[in-house]
Amino acid sequence: MKLPLGYRYGSVYAGIRKERRDDLALIVSDSTASAAAMFTTNRVQAAPVHVARTNLRASRGKARAILVNAGNANCATRRGVRVAESCCRAVARGLGVPPGHVLPASTGVIGVELDAKLILNALPGLIGNLSEKRFHDVSRAIMTTDRIPKVAFGEVPLNHGVVRIAGMTKGAGMIHPRMATTLCFLMTDLGVTPSDLRIALEHAADRSFHRLSVDGDTSTNDTVIVLANGASGIKANAKERMVFQEVLSWVMQDLAEMIARDGEGANKKITIHVVGARDDDAAVGIARAIANSPLVKTAIAGNDPNWGRIVCAAGRSGVPIQAAACSLRVCGHELFRAGQPVEFDAREVSAALARRQVEIVFRAGRGPGRARFYTCDLTHGYITINAEYHT
Repeated sequence: MKLPLGYRYGSVYAGIRKERRDDLALIVSDSTASAAAMFTTNRVQAAPVHVARTNLRASRGKARAILVNAGNANCATRRGVRVAESCCRAVARGLGVPPGHVLPASTGVIGVELDAKLILNALPGLIGNLSEKRFHDVSRAIMTTDRIPKVAFGEVPLNHGVVRIAGMTKGAGMIHPRMATTLCFLMTDLGVTPSDLRIALEHAADRSFHRLSVDGDTSTNDTVIVLANGASGIKANAKERMVFQEVLSWVMQDLAEMIARDGEGANKKITIHVVGARDDDAAVGIARAIANSPLVKTAIAGNDPNWGRIVCAAGRSGVPIQAAACSLRVCGHELFRAGQPVEFDAREVSAALARRQVEIVFRAGRGPGRARFYTCDLTHGYITINAEYHT
């Protein structure tokens, strides 16, 4: 897949992580790009979230670079904002751009002071080795407990040519976005205003990262940023912006699914479809309750066709439903209909649940509302990873 035009990427080991692998990354647009972002709704927010939001507001939706570090969240520390701001200024000097055009992001352990010197000392080498060919290096450098890098691509055919979208994300735990999740960076070479880009991002996030949960936790650092630099020379009209919006949604859906598949300790990706709800918001509410139920997730981990856990989760979602109007299918097998269990072969359904991808279809009635939601099973591996994460 060809990358969007006009971007360069780089990563380096700055000494932030305990293990020796790249932990500092930079994404640079060769020209000033429109930028839009969404940040965590957690009330405890990391310093880079505050600084990125401030910079984006001051620049009126313009940016040239994204600076990312892994291994330290730069959150709940005394010097956090000063560190983020000084690193943005250093990047700006190295690139010859305004400091407000640099957007920082961090991921890692909370409450540990981040030594700015580690980043400042590494920046000359990082900037000097930027290349349009190092996209995948950045996708690996931002990983924490991820088992695999997560990237997705899209092409948007428009009247005057094709524009491209490339996206990367990281995340495997502390995933329950109410906006976007963990860290996600998207680049396109389409020409679009910051306000139109913001509309496209909100639309795409609502259909992707807003419908994702691994463990019900929302991070202090959640950040999604999209840059549009116009390097293709193509500007979209109103109808074409809608096409771009949909392709952006598909790219972000791919990334969200990868996070669900790579959930901490997970063996299975679970896709939940809710249909027949009174409206789409109601369908999302039901799906979210099912996705966040530890009982549902552990049952699926154990290949247990315990349909009662799924129906119970839907019933406590806060969305008014009538059991007599509901039905449930798991991996193609009907288990519940019109408020009553359906006879099924437990061994056959258990064997279906043993697959790496599990599909749940819950019908909430006969309304027009529908939603698709992504999650994963909950295993002993999740406990092991998070019991030992800080130490």
